[in-house]
Amino acid sequence: MPDEFPPNDPKQIWQNQPTEAMQMSLEELRRKAHSFHAKGRLKALTAIVIGIALSGAFAATSAETQYMVVRIGWGVLSFWGLYGAYQAYRWIWPSSLAAGATLGTSLDFYRKELENRRDYIRHIWRRSGLWLCFVGLALVLLPALIAALKTPLLLLNAVPFFVLLTAWFIVFFSIRKRDRRNLQRDIDELNALQPNSGS
Repeated sequence: MPDEFPPNDPKQIWQNQPTEAMQMSLEELRRKAHSFHAKGRLKALTAIVIGIALSGAFAATSAETQYMVVRIGWGVLSFWGLYGAYQAYRWIWPSSLAAGATLGTSLDFYRKELENRRDYIRHIWRRSGLWLCFVGLALVLLPALIAALKTPLLLLNAVPFFVLLTAWFIVFFSIRKRDRRNLQRDIDELNALQPNSGS
């Protein structure tokens, strides 16, 4: 027939190759879920401790500052530390997998945890309160920037800060993109194991 592919056609070979069903044992799935759980708890705990420590340090600095705008800025940063700690507990701290969970239940549990982490990263500016951090920083730096505009030579003192800030943005967005890609890949693998129960 004219519509048939030639015997050695790559497309025909690709379409007709035998497919092997992806198999993952309950024990392997549990191991991956427990590993994800342990890493998630450590990550959340680290974020909580850092958030509380930063909040305390920013609050102490706010109390010692004389300028009202700068004091408000440090207060905003202190609030951001607590807000970030709370959001880390809410979004990063993983649930626990029931001891007697079946393969299907374990798949659903693990997928939901991965999706929660992916969604947290996707909305990290709002959920971690990073916008609060930058509002606080702007208020803290505002008097110095106003003074620097009056004396342009002082702007040179701000160059290292802005270089570091630029480097942080580059690293932050690179890590965020990588983490989202890895989480989505894991979610897709789970969906392939149980295609009819996709999220």
